[in-house]
Amino acid sequence: MKNRKVTYRLYPNLKQAERLLEMLALHQRIYNIALEDRIRSYREEKKSLSFADQCKTLTLWRHAYKELADLNAQSLQVTLKRIDLAFQAFFRRVKNGEKPGFPRFKSLQRYSGWGYKSHGDGWRLFPGKQDKHGKLRLSNVGMITIRGKGRTTGEPKTCEILHKSGKWYVSVTIECNPIRTCGTKAIALDWGVETFLTTHDSKEQTSRVDNPRHIKSELKTLKLLQQSVSRKANKQSHNRKKAIKSLAQLHSRIANKRKDFHHQVAAKLVKENGLIAVETLSVQTMTKSGGSRKKGLNREILSTAPSQFHQILKSKAEEAGIIWVEIPTQIVKPSQTCYKCKIQKKKALSERWHSCSCGASCHRDENSARVDLDYALAKVSGQELAEVGSRGGFAMLNHETQAIS
Repeated sequence: MKNRKVTYRLYPNLKQAERLLEMLALHQRIYNIALEDRIRSYREEKKSLSFADQCKTLTLWRHAYKELADLNAQSLQVTLKRIDLAFQAFFRRVKNGEKPGFPRFKSLQRYSGWGYKSHGDGWRLFPGKQDKHGKLRLSNVGMITIRGKGRTTGEPKTCEILHKSGKWYVSVTIECNPIRTCGTKAIALDWGVETFLTTHDSKEQTSRVDNPRHIKSELKTLKLLQQSVSRKANKQSHNRKKAIKSLAQLHSRIANKRKDFHHQVAAKLVKENGLIAVETLSVQTMTKSGGSRKKGLNREILSTAPSQFHQILKSKAEEAGIIWVEIPTQIVKPSQTCYKCKIQKKKALSERWHSCSCGASCHRDENSARVDLDYALAKVSGQELAEVGSRGGFAMLNHETQAIS
């Protein structure tokens, strides 16, 4: 059994929407107060507060304030757990010599929502026929209409209430047994900006997936909305809030289109193949320098979101039991290596065609995909491709909401 997320759209009435906003504001205040409490405790007493310490303080707060007493106790503990996890990540980065990134206070606009620990404690899901749409019951809110359907049915475990671009969602963690089929071919992917993917498989077939350029198609509208927000200096004005909401809705629409595209491409690749090889990419390294000269290129790199695509593809590949191979780009250097004679020759980024003295001639991206596939097949030599459908080459990704211990 594995954990997966199913997201439903909430349709609260006016009274329920007001109550949800009140609850969001209370959780945001608890988050900020808990963060302030940890900072004060260390500065004044040189003592680091733990999650258990803050849970004891939370009990006192709930006795003192009726607004907090009306909220589900476990949901408030989940909010405190988020603070605890933020500090754990901070200390881990300090220990590893990375950029620390101290936990920050969050405004109401930047606070996405709150969570519930277990099904039946403060919330209960009532799916409709064939697990499509249904109702969600929240304590102190009531029954809320929901729309959506998960790919796999299962038992609800935890949930998070999310507020994005003026809309409400519930993300439910379910325990299920996902079933996904796969093929028997081996395939290597070369990600790019000119073409989103260039693939080459064990049947010597090369194909390309066009880059939909989600941001470029909306760039003119995006700039106009950003300018509209920047012109409204008064942060409390109603017009500025409306402009921010319009900008957020456009960003949300672009993100949804991008994610839907990634899911469709990933599902098709997993259905047809039994081994998938991808390059190890560092998006931060690719976009950290260049200044205004690389502004457009960096925007297009970030627009394709290669890290998100690889994560989605890896998750689906795991469900199907596919062999997953990550190519060490700095060692293999696919774009600089000839797929035929294996001789390396440095090429400028503008050089889009691969030609070698050995007679090999093809598009640069196709050459990279061929090199990646050869490396992957050599790495898993001795395994029959007809058998890879029942094998798993990596650990399970954690899709579960953090538990409270």
